[in-house]
Amino acid sequence: MSKYLVVVESPTKAKTIGKFLGKNYKVMSSMGHVRDLPKSKLGIDVEDDFKPHYITIRGKGDLLKELKKVAKNCEKVYYAADPDREGEAIAWHLKQYLEGNNDLIDPNPDELCRIEFNEITKESIKKAVKNPRTIDMDRFYAQQSRRILDRLVGYQISPLLWRKVKKGLSAGRVQSVAVRLICERQQEIDAFVPEEYWSLEADFLLNGGEITAKLAKIKAKKAEIANEEQMKKILSSLEGVDYVITAVQKKKKVKTPPAAFTTSALQQEANQKLNFTAKRTMQIAQQLYEGISLKGSHVGLITYMRTDSTRIAAPAAEEARAYIEETYGSEYCPKKARKYVVAATAQNAHEAIRPTSTLRTPASIKEYLSQPQYRLYKLIWERFIASQMADAIVENTTIDIKGGDCLFKATGNTVVFPGYMKLYKSENKNDLLPAAAKGDVPVLRKFDPQQHFTSPPPAFTEATLIKTLEKLGIGRPSTYVSIIETIVSRGYVSRKEKTFHPTELGILVNGLLMEHFPDILNVEFTARMEESLDKVEEGEMDWHTVLKDFYGPFSSSLAKAEESIGDVELVDEVSDVICEKCGANMVYKIGRYGKFLACPNYPKCRNIKSIDKDGKVEETTLEESEITCEKCGRKMVVKKGRYGKFLACPGYPECKNVKSIDEEIGVACTECGGAIVKKRNKRGRVFYGCKNYPECQTAYWNLPVEEVCPDCGRHLVEKIDRAGTKSIVCENKECPSHKKAKKPGRKKKEKS
Repeated sequence: MSKYLVVVESPTKAKTIGKFLGKNYKVMSSMGHVRDLPKSKLGIDVEDDFKPHYITIRGKGDLLKELKKVAKNCEKVYYAADPDREGEAIAWHLKQYLEGNNDLIDPNPDELCRIEFNEITKESIKKAVKNPRTIDMDRFYAQQSRRILDRLVGYQISPLLWRKVKKGLSAGRVQSVAVRLICERQQEIDAFVPEEYWSLEADFLLNGGEITAKLAKIKAKKAEIANEEQMKKILSSLEGVDYVITAVQKKKKVKTPPAAFTTSALQQEANQKLNFTAKRTMQIAQQLYEGISLKGSHVGLITYMRTDSTRIAAPAAEEARAYIEETYGSEYCPKKARKYVVAATAQNAHEAIRPTSTLRTPASIKEYLSQPQYRLYKLIWERFIASQMADAIVENTTIDIKGGDCLFKATGNTVVFPGYMKLYKSENKNDLLPAAAKGDVPVLRKFDPQQHFTSPPPAFTEATLIKTLEKLGIGRPSTYVSIIETIVSRGYVSRKEKTFHPTELGILVNGLLMEHFPDILNVEFTARMEESLDKVEEGEMDWHTVLKDFYGPFSSSLAKAEESIGDVELVDEVSDVICEKCGANMVYKIGRYGKFLACPNYPKCRNIKSIDKDGKVEETTLEESEITCEKCGRKMVVKKGRYGKFLACPGYPECKNVKSIDEEIGVACTECGGAIVKKRNKRGRVFYGCKNYPECQTAYWNLPVEEVCPDCGRHLVEKIDRAGTKSIVCENKECPSHKKAKKPGRKKKEKS
């Protein structure tokens, strides 16, 4: 029997930490949050100091009972949820449940039961267990305040939108501000009037090299060419003139390396360099944090990935410096470890995102990682090492070339000393210029006049939206992904070629909220709320005060909006897609699974089309199958749905018969010899079963392979853990081989 119970959030971490701590510790997973406000009602008593009513999250009852059963037989319970506000809330709720406490009263608040670690390594875990602390109630109250604020806004504005506009609409405290930013940017784009202007480049030959120079000044004034007529006059004035170099300036510029990643910086850089969405970046970062099996042991590869701090622990910085000096030489290693200024709004509870060991280079562990894991780890590792390297020195050269009344300027950059740029590539190019001196006479080769038009401000991408939210103080590292996913899934914003644009619905709802709830959509107000939550976490402000200050004006605005907003007719956004059945322009609709195109002549014409995340139509050419519909006798057709292809009767809606398509995987059933096929249950989860069902009920949750278990005779399966590591195991829990796993594709080396 284990003496201690350690509760973590994920099963992957539980398995790893259990190996680090040994047999005296039982490590179990809570699978994330275990209790929350009820979905069916507000769950907050605004008359009783905003007292929340928490309930067990559906599906977590059996898990909590098992945790409580194990906890009763242990001397001590440690709560090891993630080191942030959400993790503190999970720890508090677990403690309340396992100890049978009242929802908001803990009779033993001074118990040293909370353990926290920033990286999943043996040293960090053992150190955390030796240094438990009390649950940080200020951090918990900050999380609870945010949850209550979001619930008050979401559950009181959303019903108003249902009644006045359309059922199913919703509003969020922070998400609505993000929609406002996108709407306002679109207004700027739509209102923009392009203006014509021209530029002039000249190519010269000098000392065996080429120089491309831009027209900078005309008669000592900045060159501004509005149209083609002015350009022709300038070119005419330059006919037959002599050119001479009037100045050559060289300046050395020192470039300091960027700091190690914060969450938002990682999301932005991964979006720009790796083309990852913020959601995907965080999913892969979570896998790297939880770790992989590496040479017989499990180890976390990066520190905690939700942080707004650029701080680095001294031992980690020294390890990086030692690596830099050994690999690149002493000239690439500064005399002192670099320290970066931490933003005033940063919580600074954690370090920046960095590798847990500098010595685990990307190349050394590439074979253990999936391609996306490797690419993100490489980005994090290189950024961290570069942050401790020497400055780069770049020489900027400017050459002035005079001809008549015109002055041309040529610029070029040369890297004198690469410094950190030797590892972390810079966008700067080496634009080498030929040797030049004052008084030299270059020879004109040709002119290159070009017409341009001013451009509107760019639409937001994921990277620029996150950067803007961070700059304005809206949201926090743990919320950027959910903000983006929410505004897209609600149909307020659409993605078009990686940029965000408001939908008609988004513009309408934004207009209503701007008119009746200006504070909710006010950028400064939302940023101040974030600061207030930070002060709650720091113990500088009472959480009740934050809620009272917000709810008074908010409830007043809510009452006024109820009276003043009339019924709003929602006009469908018309697309340029033509309905092939009746010829009408199809319109955008919002359904349970997001946006789709529908014919406006419903119910006479029921044609619909799926669209992808970028708003493009997903082609759904109907392929006739050999299977006959047993209800109406028609040949069924192949369609594409949420979970892939399926068979449907072409007589819809008169006949609504559908069938799943059994996808064979090339493995025969060990019981009857029938083909094992890929299937989905009612909840959409993939499983593998015998094609001869229901006569044969053989089934597997994971992908079966041809190899058969020697103990029970069932197929072994390919299992992939959250770190992306594959193993071949027996899925039969009653089989002695159930827990024995082996890596696929590993062969013993033959002795020479």
